[in-house]
Amino acid sequence: MDLDRSVPVWPQVADELRRRLDAGRYKPGERFPGTVDIAAEFDVSQSTAQKAVAALRREGRLYTILGQGSFVKDDA
Repeated sequence: MDLDRSVPVWPQVADELRRRLDAGRYKPGERFPGTVDIAAEFDVSQSTAQKAVAALRREGRLYTILGQGSFVKDDA
C-alpha cells in the first residue's frame, strides 16, 4: 500500500486495517497484529501504528487485554 505522506498517515493505515477487517482477513477472537508488526509492514513509526489501532478500538472493532495484545471483536 502506498501512503500519501502529504497528509496524516495514521488514518490511511487505519483505513487499510478496517478494509482487512471487513474482508474477513482477521477472524473474530483472533489476535490482531501488534503495533510493531503494523509499523514494519506499512513503514511507519510505532506511534502512527498505535494511533491507527487506537482508532479501531474506539470504533469497537478491537479490544485489548493488557499484556496479551489486541483482538478482533466478535461483532467487528
